Amino acid sequence: MASSNPQPLTQELLARAHSPDSAARIYSDKIQHRPLYLRPNSPPPAANARAARRKARDDKNRKRKSQKPKPLSASQRRKLGLYDVPKKGQKYAVFEPLKQLWIGYMREVLGSHLYTGGPACAAKLCAAEYHGAEVEVTRSGCPSRVGIKGIVIKDSKFSFEIITPKNELKLVPKEGTMFRLHIPAAPDAFKSTTTTTTTTTPTAETVEPNNGFTFEILGDQFQYRSADRANRKFKAHYLDKI
Repeated sequence: MASSNPQPLTQELLARAHSPDSAARIYSDKIQHRPLYLRPNSPPPAANARAARRKARDDKNRKRKSQKPKPLSASQRRKLGLYDVPKKGQKYAVFEPLKQLWIGYMREVLGSHLYTGGPACAAKLCAAEYHGAEVEVTRSGCPSRVGIKGIVIKDSKFSFEIITPKNELKLVPKEGTMFRLHIPAAPDAFKSTTTTTTTTTPTAETVEPNNGFTFEILGDQFQYRSADRANRKFKAHYLDKI
């Protein structure tokens, strides 16, 4: 007949290796009333869930960064032709609206200096944007370039890319080249000038109203990107090539 209070299995195993006194002492000191961890290295459930969420978030961010494409290098952009104007888009009429936008932009930038000029006007012209400007080559180290006229569709550091009225794309280096530009006066300014002269002078019919502002830029001193010119301070100095 089995005992009503059977000996625990742990004590039975200890009794096989130790004396009864040692087995009882070991059982009471090291085993009895001690929790038995089936996975002693696992953290508590709450901390485990927090760590799992953090790990999932880090894995997601790492995967997103690995999938993010790297920016193209300058040589790759040139190889893909991202800066090239397609053949069907090389038409003067396509860029005429850009020319009108540039004229309005220059009228706003120059303000009253459009009619007076001066050092303040020169400083604004140096920092201005020239995409859309209509330029004409007046002097060049290469005589065949003289007379080229058209709209600037690309203003790079060392050259102007120009579309002519004949729908020809010309790449004109800035070095050794003089460019002439003209900004016509605004129509309302033209009318106000005419009205003022007729009321103050008796010979108003012979007075020619202001037709705008014409200036020239020397390409050798203009070899900067448009973004670099915006923050650059140009100093007046002697130019031996003029």
